[in-house]
Amino acid sequence: MRKPLPMSFRKLFVIAAAVAALGVAAGAAFAQTSQQKALIDAAKAQGTVGEQADGFLGFRQGSSDPALTQAVTVTNNARREGYARSAQAAGDGATTEAAGARAFQTIVMPRIQSGQWYRNTQGQWVQR
Repeated sequence: MRKPLPMSFRKLFVIAAAVAALGVAAGAAFAQTSQQKALIDAAKAQGTVGEQADGFLGFRQGSSDPALTQAVTVTNNARREGYARSAQAAGDGATTEAAGARAFQTIVMPRIQSGQWYRNTQGQWVQR
C-alpha cells in the first residue's frame, strides 16, 4: 500500500506541474503566433491588457481591435488547457482554477514588468 504524500511535497508537485503547464500557458507558445504575442505585449505596455490573479489575461480597457481580442482568446484557451493538465497531474483534487491562481502567484506575477497592470485577487487593477 502506498503512503500518502506529505502536504509540503504535494504543494511542491502542484507548483512543478503548474510550471510545466505554464511552459504552454505562459505566452501560449504553442497556440499563439508571433504576431499575436506582439499584439499582447504592446497592449500590456499600453495598459489595455493585463495579467489577472486567476492566471488569465484580461482587458483593463476595452478594445475594438478584433486581432487583439483573438490573440487574448487564443492565449487564454491555451492557458486553460495547461492549467487543466496541471490540476489533473497533481492528482489531489486540485482544480483548474487553483492551478491558474498558483501559476499567477509563482510564475506570472514575478514576470510582470514595471509599468504594466495586473488584476489582484480583490479584482482591482494595479500598476506595477
